[in-house]
Amino acid sequence: MNEQLSKRRAGILLHISSLPGSAENGDFGQEAYNFIDFLNGSGVTVWQTLPLGVPHGGGSPYQCLSSHAGNPAFINIKWLEDKGWLQTSPQVAEKDDSASCCCEDPFTKSCLLAKSFNDFQSLASKDDKALFNQFCVDKSWWLDDFSLFFSLKQEFSGKSWNEWPTSLKNRKPKAIKEATEKLKALIENVKFEQFVFFQQWLGLKAYAKEKNVLFFGDIPIFVAYDSSDVWANRKVFKLDKEGDMSVVAGVPPDYFSATGQRWGNPHYNWEYLKQTNFEWWVDRIKTQDELFDILRIDHFRGLESAWEIPADEETAINGEWVVAPGKELLEAVLKECTSISLVAEDLGIITDEVDALRNAFDLPGMKILQFAFGGGSDNFYLPHNHDKNSVVYTGTHDNDTTLGWFNGLNDGEKHRVYEYLGFPRVAMPSVLIGVAMSSVANLAIVPMQDILELGSEERMNIPGTTEGNWSWRFSWDQLSDEKAQRLGRVIKMFNR
Repeated sequence: MNEQLSKRRAGILLHISSLPGSAENGDFGQEAYNFIDFLNGSGVTVWQTLPLGVPHGGGSPYQCLSSHAGNPAFINIKWLEDKGWLQTSPQVAEKDDSASCCCEDPFTKSCLLAKSFNDFQSLASKDDKALFNQFCVDKSWWLDDFSLFFSLKQEFSGKSWNEWPTSLKNRKPKAIKEATEKLKALIENVKFEQFVFFQQWLGLKAYAKEKNVLFFGDIPIFVAYDSSDVWANRKVFKLDKEGDMSVVAGVPPDYFSATGQRWGNPHYNWEYLKQTNFEWWVDRIKTQDELFDILRIDHFRGLESAWEIPADEETAINGEWVVAPGKELLEAVLKECTSISLVAEDLGIITDEVDALRNAFDLPGMKILQFAFGGGSDNFYLPHNHDKNSVVYTGTHDNDTTLGWFNGLNDGEKHRVYEYLGFPRVAMPSVLIGVAMSSVANLAIVPMQDILELGSEERMNIPGTTEGNWSWRFSWDQLSDEKAQRLGRVIKMFNR
């Protein structure tokens, strides 16, 4: 068991986008530092986020344009101004007609980032420019493909790569060279955005380390079809000669959906990956290793066998399980990435083979308390069935808030929950937070919504839906002194 996960800890689940602030979404600015201070003051030593990648239009952090690139929406603009890399603030621009931009609104983050790159080129120190150039060299193995891919998507009005001109779709050398020259300015701007993203995040991570807070990330097992990963590495995926998918990923019907979930991601060409000693996967984990201390492998069971759905099926009902070489993959990953602690998201239909794979590498699994009270006393989510090498949650980003979940139960179900808990006087969600903290599981994670005692209207995501998700944000006035002190007391009480 990794040292980081071998001691009792408490964590909070909060995505970067959910941080407070005046921008359209949370970012890496002062509020992120304030949140780390809050965690430190409460005794919380783990901050779990969702994936940090560049999402597609639906906003899901589990469907991104790259498995390496960070979301520029998380970049904090004031940081650029403080560095002297952005001379045009909205106040200055109102007085300065020369501070023009091609955007309709020059104060959008994308336009300010473009302006910042211009200012950086003319005003940054020699050392800062050298730092940027070194970043481009060090990350060239993924950054060159992504920056061209992202620039081409803008060139072709957001179309998926398989709808681009054939020569670019198939990455013909002459076409790639011409596009790289034509879009040079845009490509350099994309690289600058990634440079700033990594600078800001790693600065935040260093501050968290000073405050004894570990960063806990999340990696989707599959990548989006319309991504630089698939465009630049077609052999890694199950695609035909035209680059189309014959099967797509998802899960069969389960707790979350009666028709299953048809994610639409491409499946892996495991034979090719084995021939290359899983180099693509190892590289993918290396990026996460730089960004995080702990990493959850979402849909871990897909490393043992994955649900393949014919591409022409509208739902996930008609699919089949296809075996994957998870043991060989994890051996290759852990040989190269020695510092990161892995956690297995082992929810859903879990077989003995999946458990055996997780146990072979001593990876913690997940225990969701909202799942604990259906069935009999052998329900492995019930606290008396937990083990140390686990991560216990009240709920995850895919669950309702604990208060919303409990209010949705019928009277008999509510009675059963409180009967198991010994009819405590404490109300939901505080009682379930206490149960999580008292569990023998080494790590207990609570979504911020539960700390704030929020209802269903404040949940992060409803699986199987595409509208109204991923937009929840909290404000500090929701966190009373009483709630913060209660969190600190329960963490101390249960030695976390």
